[in-house]
Amino acid sequence: MDTNENEDAYKSEPKVAIVTGASRGIGHNTALSLARRGVDVIITYHMNRAEADLTVDAVVALGRKAVAFRLDTGDVSAFDCFVEQIGKALTQTWQRSSFDYLVNNAGTALIAPFAATSEADLDQLFNIHFKGVFFLTQKLLPFLADGGRIVNISSGLTRFTFPGLSAYASVKGAVEILTRYLAKELGPRGITVNTVAPGPTKTDIGGGANSDNPDQDNFIGSVTALGRMGVPDDIGPMIASLLSDENRWVTGQRIEVSGGTFI
Repeated sequence: MDTNENEDAYKSEPKVAIVTGASRGIGHNTALSLARRGVDVIITYHMNRAEADLTVDAVVALGRKAVAFRLDTGDVSAFDCFVEQIGKALTQTWQRSSFDYLVNNAGTALIAPFAATSEADLDQLFNIHFKGVFFLTQKLLPFLADGGRIVNISSGLTRFTFPGLSAYASVKGAVEILTRYLAKELGPRGITVNTVAPGPTKTDIGGGANSDNPDQDNFIGSVTALGRMGVPDDIGPMIASLLSDENRWVTGQRIEVSGGTFI
């Protein structure tokens, strides 16, 4: 097989994405949106295996392959074992040694006034949202194909503010800066790196503060150009689109997906 035939064979292979925190919410929707575009998915979950299995089943029902692994993205000491699992899964399920897309989505939230935020609170957010993203991406880099894509999930809260979210927004701000540096450093490998910053979205993150609150729904709708709070189906398809080859020339960007909140 000549070089062109090798390249054509690679292009014809299904793409494989890793989506962290994909048992529910935006991660779950991203996994399904990727599957609808013909992408196979490796997902991670923190505690709820049953919900992760439902995501896997939904991806398989769309005709794609999927596997799930437990991962605490705030525990860097677990990353070597996870990366070993990824290597085995790629070999056994896809007969390849690399994957194409990484979506650093896993996270939690903290709603607390600045004056009441403890060191432990801040450490937990930092470990999950920044340190975890930093070192998990670093560990996975040898497996990420040249020409691949990375999307880091931030928040609209790095642009606009709500009381009680200073710690969460601050660590998300660090992720946005990391994104730009990664875009520069990984550019020679043809890897794009972008930030997606959702606005207020109905998920159960942070105990479900945004999931069922009519007063909050009405307020967010009143300050959003499109007149309502977001839902995961507003975010997942956009992430899947950003990962596609149509957006190969987009890198180092922060893209807010908020329906025009506070514009």
